[in-house]
Amino acid sequence: MSTTATISTLRAETNAANPAATQTTGHRRGANTDQQLLARLAGGLFLITYATSIPPVAALYVPVLNDPAFIMGTGTDMGLSWGALLELLLIVSNIGTALVLFPILKRVSEVLALGFVAVRIMESVFIAVGILSLLSIGTLRAEAAGADAGALLIVGQALVVLHDWTFLLGPGTVVGVGNGLILGYLMYKSRLIPRAMSVLGLIGGPALLAASAAILLGFIEPGSTWQVIATVPEFFWELSLGIWLLARGFNPGALAALEAATPGRSGAARD
Repeated sequence: MSTTATISTLRAETNAANPAATQTTGHRRGANTDQQLLARLAGGLFLITYATSIPPVAALYVPVLNDPAFIMGTGTDMGLSWGALLELLLIVSNIGTALVLFPILKRVSEVLALGFVAVRIMESVFIAVGILSLLSIGTLRAEAAGADAGALLIVGQALVVLHDWTFLLGPGTVVGVGNGLILGYLMYKSRLIPRAMSVLGLIGGPALLAASAAILLGFIEPGSTWQVIATVPEFFWELSLGIWLLARGFNPGALAALEAATPGRSGAARD
């Protein structure tokens, strides 16, 4: 009998003698595969948040945000409509990132993992209010023909100001707590991704919060150079996280460590 055949025979005898161990090993492999699929799904959703959040601010919403007389126009503005649609997809992908990561992150800290979900929902609420404010301008533009021009201008400017505050308090502030501090800490502690990458979140979160506080207190202006600088670490943190998770997934060693450290997981696997 060859050496290879002997090894195969010994393995078969071992598996027959300990079927529970074989079942547990198979379960763990399946679980790891599922977790890596979740990682790649989360990475894709993070990248979708970029694809859906940048065009409205950079192009589609520019006329309504920058031209006070926009509300005095006529007809439906398709840029505004497309921007609102993209931001609705942004809301879905925002919440999706938290829900997809929750089963993994709760093994590090269930409280913080749930907090991440809650903060993502809160951010999405701010975004939704901002969408409603701009859609209201679009409705008035299309249907308020003959209304008092001065009153329309005041209402339009008020709705734009409301949108600007939702942008500051949502993506400009809440993101620093959720994506920056909470997610950055959970990823740093778990080592699911390289720790050097997680540090970007731990830097970007406080930087966003500091910039937001400075704007609220009147120390800097919205859209100023200081705010842009404060946004850079968070921008690259979320972008690099999305690319890494989509391309590489979680660190297998870190997943195994979380599996071993979670009470009851081994017993559940054997059942």
